[in-house]
Amino acid sequence: MAKLPSPKKIWRIWLGSQSPRRPILRWSATDKLGLLLVCLLVAIFSSYKLLAVPDLKPGDIAQTNEIAPKDALVIDTQALKEKKKGLEDNFLQVIDENQTNNLEKIVLKKIKKLRTSKDPTFEADINKINPTDSEKKWLINVSNSEWKSWEEEIKKASKRMLSQGIINTLAFDQLNEASSLQLLDLGAKEYPSRSLGAKVLSTSFYLKSNLKIDYPETNILLENLIDNDELKIIKVKEGSLISKKGEPISSQDFDILEHFNKVSRSPRPIKWLITFTESMGSCGLLLMIMRREKPRLKAKHGLLSLTLLFVVQLTKDWLGTIASPLQLILPPTLLLSQGIGTITSLAWMATASLIWPTSLDSSNEIRLIIACIAGSFIAFLGRRMRSRAQILQIAVFIPFGALLGQWFIFNQLIKAKNLEFNNLSFDPNSLLNETLIISAMLMVTILIIPILENTFGLLTRARLMELADQERPLLRRLSREAPGTFEHTLTILSLAEEGARVIGADVDLIRTGALYHDVGKLHAPNWFIENQKDGTNPHEEIKNPYKSADILQAHVDEGLKLARRYRLPSPIADFIPEHQGTLKMGYFLHKAKERDPSVSEKRFRYKGPIPHSKETGILMLADGCEAALRALDASSSDNDACKTVRKIIQSRQIDGQLKESSLTRAEIEIILRAFVSVWRRMRHRRLKYPSLNSR
Repeated sequence: MAKLPSPKKIWRIWLGSQSPRRPILRWSATDKLGLLLVCLLVAIFSSYKLLAVPDLKPGDIAQTNEIAPKDALVIDTQALKEKKKGLEDNFLQVIDENQTNNLEKIVLKKIKKLRTSKDPTFEADINKINPTDSEKKWLINVSNSEWKSWEEEIKKASKRMLSQGIINTLAFDQLNEASSLQLLDLGAKEYPSRSLGAKVLSTSFYLKSNLKIDYPETNILLENLIDNDELKIIKVKEGSLISKKGEPISSQDFDILEHFNKVSRSPRPIKWLITFTESMGSCGLLLMIMRREKPRLKAKHGLLSLTLLFVVQLTKDWLGTIASPLQLILPPTLLLSQGIGTITSLAWMATASLIWPTSLDSSNEIRLIIACIAGSFIAFLGRRMRSRAQILQIAVFIPFGALLGQWFIFNQLIKAKNLEFNNLSFDPNSLLNETLIISAMLMVTILIIPILENTFGLLTRARLMELADQERPLLRRLSREAPGTFEHTLTILSLAEEGARVIGADVDLIRTGALYHDVGKLHAPNWFIENQKDGTNPHEEIKNPYKSADILQAHVDEGLKLARRYRLPSPIADFIPEHQGTLKMGYFLHKAKERDPSVSEKRFRYKGPIPHSKETGILMLADGCEAALRALDASSSDNDACKTVRKIIQSRQIDGQLKESSLTRAEIEIILRAFVSVWRRMRHRRLKYPSLNSR
């Protein structure tokens, strides 16, 4: 029996099927764990409803035609909810015995304080009661028998008041008046014994309550109130159509379906497992496609695409059937096409469409298809836009193109089915508003792209064009402090740009990378021959090949420091070490061997790494060929130039410098001819014009 390959082997076969095979950037265990967690979140939000909620709800799209099996009278639950909402203020309250006991204790505590308050702290102890002078006089002169009788009257009055219920919203004056009426047996209203007793009760009960809601009795009251008012009843006849396939289910349709037990409320583990697996597989496939397109893809780029997918799933779950495919799919597609690539953005769009969590009617299917078509245009055009102004045109024209597409298709649908606009499952008058919202969202996406460029290390066309501006501070400094290096850079740029163009590599990337590849020479310009004046060479003066080798390596190390200081994106910074790879510093190695034949060759090699992309590989070849081509005399033929370039390229191949660059032999041959073509243009002859003095 054939043994199935493991997922790891499938992954290796998938990536290894490329020709030539490109080196893969390994992700750390932490990166893989983070990506797995986001994949799980996407899968959970795509499938959790299959375990937690009914299989249908108002607003879902009916999957089949449902027929009423018999006559029935069904209560309209939506109308019932609205009636209950109008009766929310009707509730029954009963006495809370615990709170009643607490309030009685407060009354007794105040009485006790009054009885014992005959010392100098008299005023402080009964400050809240604020007794009048006559009430103070009565307190001081009252006999024990009179006090006991007064205390009993206060207790009886508090029990009567508490048995009737105390509410916490009654004003103090009203509460004091009610307390006074409970103490009629203490004499006239102005008597100090009665007025003081009323104060004791009112201060004890103010802003307090001894009532609680009796929920069972309240529900009975609500049901009685609803029964007294006629309920809205839905009359259903046998054989009538409850819900139509492809149309939204209304709240009344849902009540009827539930009445006939056509709504399942039990978990659906098998369907959940299928949906969960589908979502996880889609996320995994998205990452595989991204890594196949860009083997040097960083984990944070994968995390960005999965996070966008999770945000879209979350938004779709929140908005439900009103979620607009155009609004949710187009902005992330533009972002990914600009920052990562066309294939990644197309794969993301396909994944988002595949795991759309809600069922679709015919009109929403059309809108999703139009969203995918518009997204495809954005994916193909977005990566080719070389300025933010061009990207802005996408934000304007694509949404209005989608509007025209929807309008045309829905007009055809209306004519074919003899419908009216009002019979569609959405308001067609909102199409223009939706278009304006999409345009606004795309413009906001364009605004936040620079922020995401720094956060996730994205490199857009517009960013490349900005970095290639020779008026930028670092490039101006290079042209001013190391003019020879700058001219050398421009020559290499011409060679590398043509080499990239003829094999279909990224011309914008190699142009920008070439401009910055030698910025490290700013740390000591005079140590490099192109910047030396009057034939003075510091290397000849120090006569130390080891120190000279360290200086050459330093131009790479210092270049990386400058890249970090000026915040160059990593794809641009990679040109600095990779254009030298691990090449030998041949001249200084020869000098060192003259002194010590046993010297290690590794000591006179650059630290690398070797080129990991076609673009850095082309730049290494251009850097090696530039000086040799420049050294050819005017009488050299194209054949001589070809031999010179081929010799240099073959030395790089034999040294293993190009083994991870993914350049094929055919591409290298094409690049060779492109270099010769540029050399031919650079050495063209000019006619010598006669001077005026010769007349």
